[in-house]
Amino acid sequence: MSFVEDEVSSSGMDSRSRLESYVFSCQLSSEVPFYTFQADEDDDVEHFLELRTICLGDGAKEENNVVEVTAMNHQGKKISVPVANLNISCLPMVNLGEFELMAPVTLRLKSGTGPVTVSGLHLVATENEGSELSDEDDDDDDVSEEEMPSIKPAKKKQKA
Repeated sequence: MSFVEDEVSSSGMDSRSRLESYVFSCQLSSEVPFYTFQADEDDDVEHFLELRTICLGDGAKEENNVVEVTAMNHQGKKISVPVANLNISCLPMVNLGEFELMAPVTLRLKSGTGPVTVSGLHLVATENEGSELSDEDDDDDDVSEEEMPSIKPAKKKQKA
């Protein structure tokens, strides 16, 4: 699944960027307590991890399972933040919305034995070289807007 991004997003991608999205999932447990999402070193590509849900899996015990995320903050320093505290009897799943992080990101089961499934999207932003949209296409959009008739306010009927 992919599409062309038309506006500048909060991640700072250019208006001529291509954004591809892929399903992401990993399972954390006492046997595998952490997962690191890393990206290939490529100058023209940016990788993001958009977390959506964190849920307890089949066989989870009656205990608190705390999931922590480690990523870079706006100053380029690593920061660790707990994002979910799950319990099978009262909160087996959390929805994180569209919690977007730039790679590298480490997900860790800080406490509990799991299993905990973390899911979301792996977003790949690439800059389009020789953009598919030309200046002529942009001019055509402006002309079509100008050709549309202007909207006039409705006339009110006056009472006699």
